[in-house]
Amino acid sequence: MSIAIQEPVRFAGPPLPRGRGVLSSTVVDLLAGGRPSSDRPAAVSSTALAAVADADPYGIDLHLALYTCYELHYRGFADVDPEWEWEPGLLDVRRRLETRFHAALEADIATIGPEDDVAREMSAMSVEPIDGTGPSYFLRDEGTWAQMREYLAVRSLYHLKEADPHAWAIPRLRGRSKAAFVAVEFDEYGGGRGDRMHQQLFADLMEAADLDSTYLGYLDRAPAQALVTVNLMSMIGLHRTLRGAAVGHLAATEITSSPGSRRLAEALERLDAPPACAAFYREHVEADAVHEQVMRTDVVGDLVATEPELHDDVLFGMRAFDLVERRLADHMMESWQRGERAIDLD
Repeated sequence: MSIAIQEPVRFAGPPLPRGRGVLSSTVVDLLAGGRPSSDRPAAVSSTALAAVADADPYGIDLHLALYTCYELHYRGFADVDPEWEWEPGLLDVRRRLETRFHAALEADIATIGPEDDVAREMSAMSVEPIDGTGPSYFLRDEGTWAQMREYLAVRSLYHLKEADPHAWAIPRLRGRSKAAFVAVEFDEYGGGRGDRMHQQLFADLMEAADLDSTYLGYLDRAPAQALVTVNLMSMIGLHRTLRGAAVGHLAATEITSSPGSRRLAEALERLDAPPACAAFYREHVEADAVHEQVMRTDVVGDLVATEPELHDDVLFGMRAFDLVERRLADHMMESWQRGERAIDLD
C-alpha cells in the first residue's frame, strides 16, 4: 500500500504595510525599492530624518516605521530583499526611531531609586484586584462578542509571534538564569510540538473566531498602542545592553498572564465562543502560573544575584511593560465606552 506524502506548506512573507505618515512611508518605500546597494547606504531624505525629532514617540507613524524595521529580523516581507536587514542607512533610521521611543519610556516610567527592589516589585505585580477595570474584566462581565473579536485582532500582532521577541535574550544570558529562561520559552514553543506552539494555538483561536489568522494580518488596521507593545519587546530583545529589561519584561508578562487569561477564558465561555478560543487562554492559565515561579526565582533571582548591575534594568523592563500595556488597555476601554471600535475589522 502506498503512503501519500503530504507536501510541506510553503509560506511567503507578509506584504509590506501601507505607510501612515512620513516616517513609515519612507521606510516602506525604501524596502519596496529593490535590492539595497552594496556600495553606499540608502539615501534617506533630510526631511524624513528631521521628522523623527518631532514625531509622537507613541504615535502610529513612528511605530509603524519601527515595526517594519524590526520585522526584517523576524520573517521579513514578501518581495523585500533580505539584505535590507543589515542595510546601514535603514539601521540609522531605526536607531533614531528607537532613541526617540526609548527616551519617552525613560521620561514616563517612575524613577528607579536605591529603595526599589525587584523582588518586591514582582510580588506587587502578582496581586490583582477582584474587581478591576481593564479589558479582561470588562469582557468577562459584560463585553460583547464583537468587542471580544476586536480584542483578539488587536492582540494578534503579538500572539502570532509569541515568544519570538523574548528569544533574542537567550544568548545574552548564562548559567541558571539562561537554562530556566529557555525552559519557559520551550513551553511557549509547544514543548517541541508544532501544533502546541502558543503561536499556533492563537492562530487556531483566530480561525475559530472567524478572524484573519494570517501573520501580521491586522497590521494595517492596528492602533498605535498595539504596535508599541510589540516594538518594546523587539527593542529590548535585539539590544544586548537591554537584556536585563528583556528579562524583566518576560517576568512581568508571566506574572500577570495567568489571572488575565483566566478572565478571558471565562469571558469566551460566557459568550459561548468556539472551544478553540478558550483553549488558548486555558493553556496560559496553567502554563504561566508555573512560568511565574520559574521567572521570579530561577531567572530574575539568579540574574540579579550574579549580575547585580542589571537590577535596575530588570525593573525598567517590568515598568515599561506596565506602561505600554496600560496605554493599550486604556485605548480599548475608551473606544468601547464611546461606542466605537478598538480596531476596524471590516
